[in-house]
Amino acid sequence: MRTILLFVAGAIAIYLAATPTTAIPANIDDPIVQDLGSWAVMEHVKHANDGIKFNKVVSGVQTFPGLGYNFDLIIDAWNRDGKDGKYEAKVYLRDWMDKRTLLAFKLCYGEFRMQEIDAKSVPMSTIF
Repeated sequence: MRTILLFVAGAIAIYLAATPTTAIPANIDDPIVQDLGSWAVMEHVKHANDGIKFNKVVSGVQTFPGLGYNFDLIIDAWNRDGKDGKYEAKVYLRDWMDKRTLLAFKLCYGEFRMQEIDAKSVPMSTIF
C-alpha cells in the first residue's frame, strides 16, 4: 500500500513538473488583478521606501504552474516626484494557502530595468 501511494505521489510530481504551462492574458478589468497590482506596489514600497504610488494595472499575463498562479503584471504608477512610469511586477499567488509572494519588481526603462528585490510571503487578506 505504501509503495503504491509513493508511486502515485511521484507520478503526480513528475506530471506537474513536466506539464508545460500556458500563458493567458490577465483580465486587467478584474478587481482581483488590480488588487494584486496595488499590493505589489505596496509590498515594493515596504522594502524600497521609494514612494511609488499605484495607478492601475495596464497589462498582464497569467500562468498556472500547478500549485498556484503566476502573474506578470505591467503597472502604471507615479514616482515620488509625480512622474508617471511603468513597472513590471511578478507575483506568485497560492490561493490554497492564502498567500501572495512578490517575486520581482522592476522599473521598465526600455532596455534598462531596476534590480529585482526579494520579498517575503504575506497573508492574503482581500482576494477571493
